[in-house]
Amino acid sequence: MKNNDAVKFSRYISDFLYDHAPSRLTHSDCTLKSYKDALTLYMLFLEEGGFTASGFSKGCFEKQYIESFILWLKEKRDCSPGTCNVRLGSIRVFLKFIGDRDVSLLYLYQGAKTIGLQKCARKKVNGLTRNAVTEMLSSPDSATKTGKRDLVLMILLYATAARLGEVLSIKINQLHINGKKPSVTIVGKGEKTRTLYLLPRAVSHIKKYVIEVHGEPADPEAYLFYSRVGGKYTRLTEPAIDKRLKKYAEEAHKKCTDVPLGIHAHQFRHAKASHWIEDGLNVLQVSFLLGHAQLETTMVYLDITTEEKAKALATLENENDKKVSKKWKDPDGSITSFCGLKR
Repeated sequence: MKNNDAVKFSRYISDFLYDHAPSRLTHSDCTLKSYKDALTLYMLFLEEGGFTASGFSKGCFEKQYIESFILWLKEKRDCSPGTCNVRLGSIRVFLKFIGDRDVSLLYLYQGAKTIGLQKCARKKVNGLTRNAVTEMLSSPDSATKTGKRDLVLMILLYATAARLGEVLSIKINQLHINGKKPSVTIVGKGEKTRTLYLLPRAVSHIKKYVIEVHGEPADPEAYLFYSRVGGKYTRLTEPAIDKRLKKYAEEAHKKCTDVPLGIHAHQFRHAKASHWIEDGLNVLQVSFLLGHAQLETTMVYLDITTEEKAKALATLENENDKKVSKKWKDPDGSITSFCGLKR
């Protein structure tokens, strides 16, 4: 006999991962992967507990099972408290999604909300010194199209302190660089928008990049940073940029040891946040600029604002600049495969 609950929930998972999350919640490839990983792990947990596709139902997402899932992550997979909290957060987001579509399932989300988070040691935020930012911006070869693109991308990462996914999602029509107050409109988490103003040097780079790479007039619907394979209407991927940044970091590290070899894009965001605070902005202002929903999230940057104060260089406006010329194997019939989560 066909299990209607199983069909319904597998459809919910598919709709959440491939429609709702990428179109309504986030543009970050990492966040989308985190959602998928959490649900895939949850299906594996259920399978180890004896559940099959025929028994897959709303009861599988009740509070007691989610609490057991967290213990399973800690004891069987040796996950850290932080990782457990991330997985729990992803499950909560999914349950809110199905609760919004079926009020009779809202109790699942309400139950998940009452599960306490694991205690985590506070991690120190690792940003970039101003010297490191300067050296990274000096690394791309602006004589090439790829170098121009990478330079402008890093400038935007630092100048706006936006998330990488937000920067890669910028379309030409989100740039407002010809008025008295040049700015870019950023679409953040939950489709929340914020306007971030740009300094003249950043505007100069962006204008020349748009003319040389997009031509005149530039298509307003084209991505500012697009995929060479997919074309102007396909955005560049985060893994592609991560690879490029690490390449530049290798060269920059030879000249400035402040540049970490394992650099990632979020460190530009950390750096700008701490530099804003060093330069006199208060935490509330920085929280707004970063698009944080909670002030506590911004407070972590206070730990790194006093570093390098004595030898702080100029900010982006007066920096020396280049001239702008595990595989999970699932048996057939498993819940994981049934829900389209097989990897």
